Amino acid sequence: MLFLVAALMLLGVALGTVAHVPPAVSAVLAAVIAVWLGVFALRERHGRRRTSSDRPSRSLPGS
Repeated sequence: MLFLVAALMLLGVALGTVAHVPPAVSAVLAAVIAVWLGVFALRERHGRRRTSSDRPSRSLPGS
């Protein structure tokens, strides 16, 4: 519950900030965040593929 309250407070601060800056600034910041999330998603996808295929296969104990 405390996490939910903190998240709502942070959301309120963020939305309050967006309401007071010019729309052009909001658009630029939104684009920066979108690029950042896109790069993160690509790195996660690429990292998972690489680690799953680069792992050596483990043999079962006793075999």
